[in-house]
Amino acid sequence: MSRKPELRGRPELKGRAARLAQLLPTGRAQAARTPFVLLVVVLLGGGLIGLLVLNSALSEGAFQLDDLQRETKSLTDEEQGLQRDIDAYSAPDALQRRARELGMVPGGDPAFLDADGKVKGVPSAASAVRAPLVLAPEALATATAPPPTAVPSPSAAAPTPSSASTPTPGR
Repeated sequence: MSRKPELRGRPELKGRAARLAQLLPTGRAQAARTPFVLLVVVLLGGGLIGLLVLNSALSEGAFQLDDLQRETKSLTDEEQGLQRDIDAYSAPDALQRRARELGMVPGGDPAFLDADGKVKGVPSAASAVRAPLVLAPEALATATAPPPTAVPSPSAAAPTPSSASTPTPGR
């Protein structure tokens, strides 16, 4: 099966050829190499499949992280909106306005107790007279503006011949 090169007339090449022939694999050596090659191919294939699974798991985790970050942002926005509402409702002018709507009046002069039981100060009852309502500057500007008049002006009361044929919006 193996073909040996013809080395007639060159004795120095015969020694080299013999050594090369010993290094070249024969049928038995080639059969022993087959399981090793299969093992290497299986290991490389398993490594590639493992990398594919790992990459898929990492990308799935990245999608979950993106979803959680989006949800965190929306919940943070909602929390800030609720905090603004709480701040608006707990502002002093809002508390005072709500207390007046409920019929509450400011309290009278307080009295204090010392540690030995003596009363300091002269207590007084709350007056039923309502104190003036303190408004915020924005509310004050709208409260001092004159209300719109409901009485039509004399020029708008009598229709002119040109305006009688055209419909007027809002009537």
